[in-house]
Order: sequence, then C-alpha cells, then structure tokens
Amino acid sequence: MRIDKFLKVSRLIKRRTVANEVADAGRISVNGREVKASYQVKIGDEIEIMFGTAPVRVKVLSVDNVNTKDGAREMYTVIE
Repeated sequence: MRIDKFLKVSRLIKRRTVANEVADAGRISVNGREVKASYQVKIGDEIEIMFGTAPVRVKVLSVDNVNTKDGAREMYTVIE
C-alpha cells in the first residue's frame, strides 16, 4: 500500500491529497529516509511525520485496507 493511502486509511491524516502534499514537501521519513507519496509501506516500517514542529513516530503493524475506526487504530502503534 502506498504511504499516502496508508496515512489516510489509518486516519493519521484525514485526506489522501493532504498526505500526498505532506510527502512531496519532504515531511515524511520511513526508517530514517525521506520518501515520496508512492513509497510502498511494509509491516515493521517506522514512519516519522512532521506536524509543524512536533514529529510523530509510528510503527506499522498491518497494511490492511480497513475503513473502520477500530481497525484503523490497530494498523500502527505510536512510538513518540
């Protein structure tokens, strides 16, 4: 699954277009490497998203195409 779609499905970012813009601005890194919106997310990846000045780090637990609120919470765990 693409990282922009993962961020939308997991409800870390509300819209896929916003996730795409954030990735293109260089505010998303996976395992310490800056990535584009087309990056394929894998289980175990550590994603860091810069929201203003506060970074959010999460670890990917699943990449299912889930749309429920409870299912979205189980797709990742917050590290920081």
